[in-house]
Amino acid sequence: MLLLVTGASGVGKSVARVHAMRELDGSFEGAELFTLGPIPAVPTIAWRQEQTEVAVRRALDLEADGRHLLLAGDPIAAGEVLAAPSADRIDVAVLLLDADEATQSARLDARQDPPELRHLHHGFAAWMRHHAVDPSYVPEALTTDAWPEMRWDRWVGRQPGPEWAMTVLDTSQLGVEEVAHRVATWFREAVSGRVPVFRAGWFR
Repeated sequence: MLLLVTGASGVGKSVARVHAMRELDGSFEGAELFTLGPIPAVPTIAWRQEQTEVAVRRALDLEADGRHLLLAGDPIAAGEVLAAPSADRIDVAVLLLDADEATQSARLDARQDPPELRHLHHGFAAWMRHHAVDPSYVPEALTTDAWPEMRWDRWVGRQPGPEWAMTVLDTSQLGVEEVAHRVATWFREAVSGRVPVFRAGWFR
């Protein structure tokens, strides 16, 4: 299975993965895009999507050995994983980490993120909230300047419904260890089928 933990900058994706891995056994492997291949001098949307396919293929390799890939740390939207060419061959679980604007801003301030970019981070967080429940919401955020191999036809234009299966966790009032514990719990529940999962072949 491929387990995606995503969200805008400042919601705790990378930290949650690192801490959550301490609770998990060797059947889980953690990754970010930079661990799966070199980052170009100027990363593009197309590069991110092509590298997402690399992650999907890594998940398929792990699945053959009875293991799972935890992809967390990058602002990869669920729709990008689902449109990756090989994604219809594997189960995909998606957890969106979210935070209110004040909390997100405070976390970005703590890491000295440029204030002039703050509106972009807030805007992307708002888009991700919509994307978590509605596949028809502004798909151009992903499909503009996209990698040509992406299979957007799998979900673009679909109406919201129970088959659009994601989980959302608001981290605004949670500390690092609590977020990590909830993320690790979600990992186990996804593997055991106790939370919504996009099953292989759903896209056809």
